[in-house]
Amino acid sequence: MNLKHVSIFILALIMMSFGLPKNIQKKVNKEIVKTYGIETFDFTEVVIDSEVAKDLPAKFETNNLFKIEVNGSLLGYAYLSKAPSKTALFDYLILLDKDLIVLKSKVLIYREEYGGEIGSTRWLKQFIGKKGGDELKHGENIMAISGATISVRSMTNAMNDFLKSLKILQSKNIL
Repeated sequence: MNLKHVSIFILALIMMSFGLPKNIQKKVNKEIVKTYGIETFDFTEVVIDSEVAKDLPAKFETNNLFKIEVNGSLLGYAYLSKAPSKTALFDYLILLDKDLIVLKSKVLIYREEYGGEIGSTRWLKQFIGKKGGDELKHGENIMAISGATISVRSMTNAMNDFLKSLKILQSKNIL
């Protein structure tokens, strides 16, 4: 192997070590295309300073908050995280417009036998239009799902933590 091939190989390894896992990125891209009605876009990580992040109710780590732009113009944001179900974690996505209002929420990967109904479009529509500071309550303004109580509460809590975090980030002019 010559130096050129070694360099290309090392570059490929470096590129694969950054960003989202391929299966997640593919699902995220599909949702962005559907939600924003675009085919091409820039997807750039937004890094929240660790000193700020440690005080936020939601987790802001590497590769979970991204700007979505087209030709340098901000369309919105994507937030990815995990929430607990009965015995595992599920991956979810929240898409926001440029004013930080929820456009879509999506369960990307659900790993349990029961409770997967929280991934239904009908149930997830309850989060559309929510913004930083809005409060969600299971059984009040968020519908229950028989057989998915743990997952419903978990997703509701995750969304509440995210909305509280958004309000804090907005008040500090970070987003």
